[in-house]
Amino acid sequence: MPRRQSFDDILDRLEGQHPNAWTELHFTNPFELLVATILSAQCTDARVNEVTPKVFAKYPTPADLARATPENLEPIVQPTGFFRVKARSLIGMAQQVVAKHGGEIPRDMDDLTALPGVGRKTANVVRGHAFGIPGLPVDRHVLRVANRIGLVHTDDAVAAETALGAGLAPARWTRASDTLILHGRRVCRPKPLCDRCQVKLDCAYFRNLGAKTRKVKKIRKVKS
Repeated sequence: MPRRQSFDDILDRLEGQHPNAWTELHFTNPFELLVATILSAQCTDARVNEVTPKVFAKYPTPADLARATPENLEPIVQPTGFFRVKARSLIGMAQQVVAKHGGEIPRDMDDLTALPGVGRKTANVVRGHAFGIPGLPVDRHVLRVANRIGLVHTDDAVAAETALGAGLAPARWTRASDTLILHGRRVCRPKPLCDRCQVKLDCAYFRNLGAKTRKVKKIRKVKS
C-alpha cells in the first residue's frame, strides 16, 4: 500500500482527469438512491436511470413499495436483469424499512446491510451520496483500477475498502470511489486505454506492460 501522500497525489491527478466525479445514478432522496443502487447490480447506470422513473411514479415511498407484489413490480424492473430477485429484494427492503425504521431509510451501516438486497457496497453508496457520511463503495471497477495501479493487492471488496480507506482521509472516500469508478469505465477498462491515463507512470500494470514489451523486443532482436 502506498504512503498517504502518494495515494493523495494519485487521486489528485485522477480527479483532475475526471473532475466532479459523482454517482451517475439519478435520485432525489435516500429511498430513490437505495432502490437505484439495488437495481444497478449487473446493470448499467444508464439502463437503471431509464427504469427508475417508472418505479418511483408507481411506488414513490417505501410504504408504497412495501405494498407492491412481485407480479406488478417485475415487469417494470425487468430491463435491469435478474428482475425476479431484484423485485423480491426491493419489496422486502421496503417492508423492513416501514416495519423497523418508520418508513425512513436508515443511516447506520448495520441497519442498512440488514435490509434485503443491501450489501456493504450499496450501503456505502447510500451513506456517502445521500447522507454525506464517509463511505468507500468498492465495485468491480474500483477493484480493477486499484489493483492495476498497485493501491491494493486483493480481489476481496471488503479488504480493498479497508486498505483504500487507510490510505485516504475519510473526507475523500466517497469522491475517491466515484473517481476510480469513472476511470475504470472510461480509461482503465478490461482492455485499458493506457495512453489516456494521467497516472500511468505510477501504475504497476503499465510498468509491467512496458517491461514485457521490452522483453519481447529483446527476444525478437536476438532471434533476428
